Amino acid sequence: MQRTRVIALSGVSGAGKTSVIKRLSEEFNSPTLLFDDFVEPNTYPIDMKAWLHQGANVSQIQSPRFTKALSELKTLSELKVHSDSQMIFIEEPFGRERAEIAHLIDYVIMLDMPIEVCLSRVVKRHLKHSNDPSTTLSNYLRKYDDHLRDVYIAAANHVRQSSDLIITNVGTIASIQSTISDWLHDNGK
Repeated sequence: MQRTRVIALSGVSGAGKTSVIKRLSEEFNSPTLLFDDFVEPNTYPIDMKAWLHQGANVSQIQSPRFTKALSELKTLSELKVHSDSQMIFIEEPFGRERAEIAHLIDYVIMLDMPIEVCLSRVVKRHLKHSNDPSTTLSNYLRKYDDHLRDVYIAAANHVRQSSDLIITNVGTIASIQSTISDWLHDNGK
């Protein structure tokens, strides 16, 4: 039985995790799981501002369906004797910092982009995908100014400490994919 490696891409909202994961998945013919696909009403603490002031314990962010899906996918992948894939790429904004999922992650790659670049990308995303961009964007920016920026910074500081690879260069999705690809090949992953 071949051991499947779980590669988590982490970073704040707008860092490029989903875009990079999609490209890596195609390159390595690997399955993916995206954190945002498993977010439920009770995933995040109700009062994120209070959560931040109480120490920003990322283990309080719960995604049991995500953890279960990853566990099942990893088991299935390892049972396939002739599986093409030896990796699963996941979008896990919090790296190994959440106790519920840490044991399933082999490597954490952090996309540590400047916060203003991430904000710009989130703004563009709101403008492109929202039915009412002025309202959703206004609400997001109000929260961002009030506490979300600090939440992102606190979470990134946690993740940075336990990442296996940290990418800080603001490049194209293709160049970031290439950097990760080279790292995976060089390290026998």
